[in-house]
Amino acid sequence: LDTKKRAGKAVTLVEGFVGTDEDLQDLGKKLKNICGTGGSAKDNEIIVQGDQRDKVLQWLQKNGYNAKRQ
Repeated sequence: LDTKKRAGKAVTLVEGFVGTDEDLQDLGKKLKNICGTGGSAKDNEIIVQGDQRDKVLQWLQKNGYNAKRQ
């Protein structure tokens, strides 16, 4: 969860993605769709609007990603 440089609004950050930019965009699109929110995927980082930590973490772990909450 991050609020820095975002006018106090909370966003969920997924950092440390290893793969191609195309894979990053695809994963970002899936996560935004699961949460029903907007966001972006760039610089090996996925940003999902709002506090979606639980949904994102559950989905990543269920789909075989090595994810943990920080």
